[in-house]
Amino acid sequence: MADYYGLLGVPRDATPEQIKKAYRKVALAHHPDRNAGSKEAEARFKEATEAYEVLRDPGKRARYDRFGKEGVKGAGGFSGFDFGDALEVFMRDFGNLGGIEELFGGRRRRSGEPSRGQSLRVKVPVTLEEVCSGAAKRVRIAVLDSCGECRGTGAAGGAQPSSCPDCGGAGQQRRVQRSVFGDLVSVVTCRRCRGEGAVVVDRCRECRGEGRVRVQRQVRVDVPPGVSSENYITLRGEGNVGRRGGTRGDIVVLLDVQEDERFTREGADLATEVLVTFSQAALGASVAVPTVDGETTVDVPAGTQSGAVVRIAGEGVPRLNGRVRGDLFCRVRVWVPERLTAEQENAVRTLGALEDPPPQTTNRDGKRGFWSKVKEALG
Repeated sequence: MADYYGLLGVPRDATPEQIKKAYRKVALAHHPDRNAGSKEAEARFKEATEAYEVLRDPGKRARYDRFGKEGVKGAGGFSGFDFGDALEVFMRDFGNLGGIEELFGGRRRRSGEPSRGQSLRVKVPVTLEEVCSGAAKRVRIAVLDSCGECRGTGAAGGAQPSSCPDCGGAGQQRRVQRSVFGDLVSVVTCRRCRGEGAVVVDRCRECRGEGRVRVQRQVRVDVPPGVSSENYITLRGEGNVGRRGGTRGDIVVLLDVQEDERFTREGADLATEVLVTFSQAALGASVAVPTVDGETTVDVPAGTQSGAVVRIAGEGVPRLNGRVRGDLFCRVRVWVPERLTAEQENAVRTLGALEDPPPQTTNRDGKRGFWSKVKEALG
């Protein structure tokens, strides 16, 4: 079976409303009553319904996002999910004049229900130290809240909106067009009430009939250890409130991990550069190197060549949703002083007279990326 998100044609950050809307479209297209009992359509209908049942449930969806289909099998899963179950799910959510009957031109149910609020996006900066330890961030964001003056109705004094006279409260209107094939019936959203089924005659002065006002809210974002800029956090039900008392949308927190000039990062591993003198590289030495948490030392073996990589286990960043940390890779670079004292120059000249010439072999290290050298160092 294909990926559940792919079956419904939605992105992995789709809202519950988008998932429901996408499932309804796919289910109607492959419903057996519309496809003359086609086995292929029946299979697609079952697969789409199975995907919908997982993604509509926050708990099942979280397990699926982490472990795939295996994560939702067994308890609360679909080891015995068959076509009959799929029909039952479809009728449960769309059978009341919202799916099957619309399929054959029947009247849709009244759509004057409160709509879900829009989801919001906010970017939150995260330092490398916070990537290691995790952090609780406080973010201020402008959201639409229910108007306190009219209690979200949009009408002055909190009165209830009146039924729309154009659509009779249905939120939709039927249009009949004559053609050579007969009368064609279409259902469109009512222009006057915009599909809400109700209109406000005497509007609230505070919200101007919207039923919502914009306010500044502070939300808490718990950033787990090991995150990267590719990750995001969804705060369910923290976004804009819907019109006429509709449920809240979500807040999608985009994580922006700040660069640290001391390191480059590859997943859970970090890399830094260590400068050593010629004598330290030739004789070996214990050299101080920076870490995210402070400082540590690394042993540079005698005879270390410039560009060599030394690994310090466990000094990287944590792996996402795990306790194990990556490693810190130190690239050794032999430092050449720009100026020498007279004593240093004499010592270097003496060494130059004693040292052997280096082997003249082709060195291709400059043509390879640093992380390829790291992989080579790991065997």
